[in-house]
Amino acid sequence: MHIHNISQQNSILNTFISEIRDKKIQKDNMRFRRNIERIGEILGYEMSKVLNFNTENIETPLGNCSINLPKNDIVLCSILRAGVPLHNGLLNYFDTAENAFISAYRHHKHDPESFEIIVEYLACPDLENKTLVLADPMLATGQSMVATFEALKPFGTPKEVHLISVIGAQEGVNFVDKHFDDNVHLWIAAVDKTLNDKGYIIPGLGDAGDLAFGEKLQQ
Repeated sequence: MHIHNISQQNSILNTFISEIRDKKIQKDNMRFRRNIERIGEILGYEMSKVLNFNTENIETPLGNCSINLPKNDIVLCSILRAGVPLHNGLLNYFDTAENAFISAYRHHKHDPESFEIIVEYLACPDLENKTLVLADPMLATGQSMVATFEALKPFGTPKEVHLISVIGAQEGVNFVDKHFDDNVHLWIAAVDKTLNDKGYIIPGLGDAGDLAFGEKLQQ
């Protein structure tokens, strides 16, 4: 797998990452969502550099010019609910993309420190020979990303696959690297070293879904 850790080079991305991590700033839910959206835009821009381009002739009011334009048939798929702001950021740049949504959550059977990934809701267009962009803001263990991809397989075989995450743990990065093909790309804004005993990224930022949309009741 091709791993693109965008934070390895200094850019304005650092500002948005710092604000979603900061426990004082992240209390502003609207600002948190907007920062995740802006990070999605940056990751989408970086991803666009490896897409397929064709030269087209554009007629202006004063003449003609040639310009290279992306030609990928893109399907953006986000994991609910935390993935919605990230999805919006990607959709700001790939406004003609088709869209898919899937729910995936951790189900704790008996031991609160162990869990399985449950996939329930899924809405997806045909993926055959298209460019699948699978977005999940937090790449902790990597199990959600893999389980989601497996659930999408009945919808066709994508020509290309790109994974988009905001913050990941090295363990999660290693997990998806092991389970995805060599030609898959991972675009990630920051990679942290470890997970705690509950599978949360350290230092991370907390629960992205709760920070974006409010705390949920546990069942």
